[in-house]
Amino acid sequence: MTARRVTRRNLLLGTAALGTLLARRASAFGEKSRFIPAVARHGGTWDTRLSGLRRIAWELQRRTSVEVLPEARPFELSSPELFEYPFLYFGGEGGFPPLKPAEVENLRRYLTFGGFLLADANDGSDGDGFDASFRRELARILPQSPLTDVPSSHVVFKSFFLLDAAPGRFLNKPQMMAATLGKRAAVMYSQNDLAGAWSRGEGGDYEFDVTPGGEPQRELAIRVGINLLMYALCLDYKDDAVHLPLILNKRR
Repeated sequence: MTARRVTRRNLLLGTAALGTLLARRASAFGEKSRFIPAVARHGGTWDTRLSGLRRIAWELQRRTSVEVLPEARPFELSSPELFEYPFLYFGGEGGFPPLKPAEVENLRRYLTFGGFLLADANDGSDGDGFDASFRRELARILPQSPLTDVPSSHVVFKSFFLLDAAPGRFLNKPQMMAATLGKRAAVMYSQNDLAGAWSRGEGGDYEFDVTPGGEPQRELAIRVGINLLMYALCLDYKDDAVHLPLILNKRR
């Protein structure tokens, strides 16, 4: 599993300048060898769930063998540094203005060369607010890859935990949606405010109530987050039938 994760990181790094890659290779066994969530800056309210990203990174390390830095690193969508991070979180509350052409192009390249984007409607919107803005921009970024429902049979629901739904702070939509490139889900989209269910305040208490399922729903949202991170790092690794007995034993 570790080798696959390194391969994906190197695939993304391969789109950067060779000189930059060589210059940074000496530090590859430091923080760059650990998982760090990248966060997309955009023209709207994008930074209300940074504690949730830090928390889910911490949960990833606690529940799996993945080494992390429990941070949330914001980047402009036009930044070449995006290609060093296999996972990018794109969330927000309310609508946001259109992305700049350079941002659209860079994000398209990031996704095409192997990056994974989790979009998260922090406002739980459907047809307006963040939802309307994100769908508009995704149509510019990946015009040939419209959002479709993610079936419960998708590998993301068994990449670590065995799940059949994707609740967040809300349960507006029982399933996520995805934009695919080939067989790979390059973008997954939740209208349930996943990161809102993960977020904790400085005192350690959860920042938001979870409805309608309360704390059991929050635990499921955390498990969905772990599965999404594992999918971003490993893709279809768990879809190989050779792993089915291990998965079934874990379930039992």
